[in-house]
Amino acid sequence: MHELEIPLYLRFFISLGIAFLVGLERESSSASAKGRVYAGVRTYSLIGTFGFGCAWLYYVGVIWVLPVGLLALAALAVIGYLAKLKEGHVGWTSEVAALLTFITGALCLLADIWVPMALGIVGTFLLSEKAMLEKYVERLDKTEFLAVVKFLLVTLIILPALPNQAYTEFNLNPRHIWQIVVIVSAIGFAGYFLSKKFGSRVGLWLSGLLGGLVSSTAVSVAAGRIAQKSPPQSNNALQATILAGSVMYLRILVLIWIVNPAVVPMLWPQLVTLAAVGLLLAVRLKKNDSGVPKTFVQAPRNPFEIRPALIFAFLFVLLSVATVLIEKLYGNTGLVVLSALVGVTDIDPFILSLVNKPESVQNMLVTAILISMMSNTVMKGVYFGALARPVRYAATWRFGLWALLHIPVIFIF
Repeated sequence: MHELEIPLYLRFFISLGIAFLVGLERESSSASAKGRVYAGVRTYSLIGTFGFGCAWLYYVGVIWVLPVGLLALAALAVIGYLAKLKEGHVGWTSEVAALLTFITGALCLLADIWVPMALGIVGTFLLSEKAMLEKYVERLDKTEFLAVVKFLLVTLIILPALPNQAYTEFNLNPRHIWQIVVIVSAIGFAGYFLSKKFGSRVGLWLSGLLGGLVSSTAVSVAAGRIAQKSPPQSNNALQATILAGSVMYLRILVLIWIVNPAVVPMLWPQLVTLAAVGLLLAVRLKKNDSGVPKTFVQAPRNPFEIRPALIFAFLFVLLSVATVLIEKLYGNTGLVVLSALVGVTDIDPFILSLVNKPESVQNMLVTAILISMMSNTVMKGVYFGALARPVRYAATWRFGLWALLHIPVIFIF
């Protein structure tokens, strides 16, 4: 049994406080709904005390009391539910809350104190936010929800089954590869969710920032189309594109830190500096908000879907193999050329494949990563400028200057 580090009297008062909190919520909810109070502050407080008492008897050796106490409370909950059904009321919420209160009361004695406190606080939150949760469910995009569920199921099933060892001369570890896919998808999904929730409320600049967590290249194309369709929004669209590019440096820095923290000291000054340059270029850009309807960059495709994850895994493996082969056949020159070429599309798989195998390319690691980023910055300017004619000149010199600054950054730091 876990050693009791907190005094017993304090654990008892914590269990009583949690039970009181749940009872207070149940009684206030019934009062606001002008319905009958089936169990209030006193009842739930007694249930929490009952759970703590049963746990104490279990602690001193009367082992059977705890399960019998839980079964007795469950029987009372069933009787109470049947009585409610006769009166035309439905719903198990109060009965389940009673069982949870008993369990938290017992765990206040038998477990680390954070366990019952977490259960009690989360339980109370779920009880009190019924209206908010129902409203959220009504707005839930079923297609996106199913995509997330399928991805999580595939992750939980596939990840433990994958072998955790390196294969071939390229040191390809299936489990490690899929872990990287999950990490990248999770960060992208956070940006995707935030962009959908908040992007439309503030405007282009925020949707650009949040979209950069998913794909700054996709943001540059989407913002370019906005500028093409609505010329008065061109400056705002350009600002969103530059902000998304700035976030890219910080996002990749976080990914590198997760995959291989040892590489971070070699790269963080360069990436933070280039992110700051982009932020300065965006802030100095004059926006046009007068008389222009508010718009936002549509969130890129949900990165938690299966197909994008599999494509990322394929690109990661392909670039891992290509990096080793090109470095062996053509040396540093070949690696530099490959770095410039991959910047045309998504650079995340290439950069993560580099930091995942630093032995053979360590001497060119920083240079290859920054060149791929420079190439990607140029391409974002090309993608945006090809669509946004009104600000093509402004986009050209800003992205051109930003790309050129990668060269001194490589040699200074």
